[in-house]
Amino acid sequence: MSLSARLEQLGLPHVRQQLAHPTVAGIARGDLPERTFRSWLEQDYLFLLDYVRVFARLAWQAPATHLGDLVDLAHVTYHDELSLHRSLAAEFGADLDGATKGETCARYSAFVLDSASSYADGLAALYPCMWGYSTLGAILSRTLPAEPRYRRWIETYADPEFAASTRRCARMLDEAAVDPARAEHLFLRGLRFELEFWDVPA
Repeated sequence: MSLSARLEQLGLPHVRQQLAHPTVAGIARGDLPERTFRSWLEQDYLFLLDYVRVFARLAWQAPATHLGDLVDLAHVTYHDELSLHRSLAAEFGADLDGATKGETCARYSAFVLDSASSYADGLAALYPCMWGYSTLGAILSRTLPAEPRYRRWIETYADPEFAASTRRCARMLDEAAVDPARAEHLFLRGLRFELEFWDVPA
């Protein structure tokens, strides 16, 4: 079993916890209060700006075989994923430019940015976000809500291209010289942040 496959196996119970979280369940039903999603959207936007910086920091350290992968992932996150956030912000009245990081966002951002000082550690720390959202999107897309804005959010993360980007990260992680126990620690810590990130104020 590859390292990424092992981590994904360990991560499935954490994904189930996310699916049961009231915020995720509300998105799945399409009835999450707008103010809750607006708050989450602002925090996730700020986190993703740092996530782009993580890709850039890892690209600087990457072997030539994966430099293009990381540059591509930074580009897609900045231009595609953040474009979704900007579009939804207009519909939900979110203030992306005026938002400030909450405690969880600040701690999670610091975790991934600090981990990216090491190429192998950085890949293990960032993988929970990509794999977790791809997995959530695939599961939630089985029964899409009627509410078009939440439906669009789910479809973005269920898109085969997002799944393909996740597999690119998995390949890099499998090829990196990362200690399996170290990777497991960082991956599970990232998943704990992922769950905590849904605890947004109403």
